[in-house]
Amino acid sequence: MKTFQTLLKITTPKRGTYSITDKIEQCVKESGIQSGLCHVFCQHTSASLIITENADPTVREDIEYWMQKTILDGDPAYRHNYEGDDDMSGHIRSMITQSSQTLPVSNNRLNLGTWQGIFLYEHRTGRFERRLVVTTQGA
Repeated sequence: MKTFQTLLKITTPKRGTYSITDKIEQCVKESGIQSGLCHVFCQHTSASLIITENADPTVREDIEYWMQKTILDGDPAYRHNYEGDDDMSGHIRSMITQSSQTLPVSNNRLNLGTWQGIFLYEHRTGRFERRLVVTTQGA
């Protein structure tokens, strides 16, 4: 079994979803692994990883609408607000989504469904540099 690991840095200009499928696909290609698994881990507590539809951006807009409606920025009941109104809401958003994703690798490519894409989901409203650890294992 072979293992390949790399660190990706992604700059997020504001809250939202950012397609990282191509960047993860490039890591898999560089690994040379034909068959195995690719694990992506987000090293942050206010950003996350989601797999969702990659064709229609209104899907991601609707997800964000639901998040904003459900998890309020600046809720006066939050005690943790050291970095602003989006601080605690960012942590809650990250907690109910995923900090990591594991994907199958076949023929030196991610084996995603036709309409699936991998997105870094920035939960804060400011600009951040996010770090992702990408580990590919297999034959």
